[in-house]
Amino acid sequence: MRIVSLCPSLTELVFDLGLGDSLVGRTKFCVHPADRVDTVEKVGGTKNPKIERIVELAPDLVLLNEEENRAEDAAELTTAGLRCHTSMPVGVADTAEMVRSIGRAVGRTEAAEQIAADIEGRAARVRSAAAGRPAATYAYLIWRDPIMTVNDDTFVAALLGLAGGGNVFAAAKDRYPTITAAKLAAADPNGVLLSTEPFPFDERYRDELVEATGLPAARFHIVDGELLSWHGSRTPAGIDYAEKVVEAVREGRERTSRREAASA
Repeated sequence: MRIVSLCPSLTELVFDLGLGDSLVGRTKFCVHPADRVDTVEKVGGTKNPKIERIVELAPDLVLLNEEENRAEDAAELTTAGLRCHTSMPVGVADTAEMVRSIGRAVGRTEAAEQIAADIEGRAARVRSAAAGRPAATYAYLIWRDPIMTVNDDTFVAALLGLAGGGNVFAAAKDRYPTITAAKLAAADPNGVLLSTEPFPFDERYRDELVEATGLPAARFHIVDGELLSWHGSRTPAGIDYAEKVVEAVREGRERTSRREAASA
């Protein structure tokens, strides 16, 4: 089988399903698994794939994601006679079903079922552990200038919510709303999560936001954006990681409450 993947997390999934040698094309953003993906030809980016080259590669299947890839590119590939599999998981149940669906499409149902069952099992454990505990409120930032966050109709929010995270921008109209430092400060989240992708937040930008918002530095956490936003074979580890992130936010809130009570 010949496969082209136009979504980084799906490229990784193909390898984890045991079909890395079947990949004949991937985007320049497909970087995992790092020790194997470089042997696969790059066919452009997620938003500007080289359609003609993909057609020339004559894949049996092209994997796309509705958010990462453009509908017009999927339509052009389909018109060219290529078989396309397009998915758009928002939560863990969607992700498990996506893995099973791709497994069926590539003839790896058993391997896909193992990953899907792992997703469901870990999700059940984390959901049960969080039940009855107060929500740890957070804002998850994905971009610096302008400041952008996520609403609850996102994969990131689904993972964090599973672990007991409460998104202070959950009800925003846009999936990725633009906010100001003042609006972030007014929301007063227990934790501000600075993702390492798509914008590579680090300590410099954390300090910048501390100054701009006036929120305590202890509330800011730099978090692994790949673990929290890549859906597929990385999701089991992402579920466990989301639990650790929410627990760190919760512990920070409880330490602050104890200090405030002691000083009262």
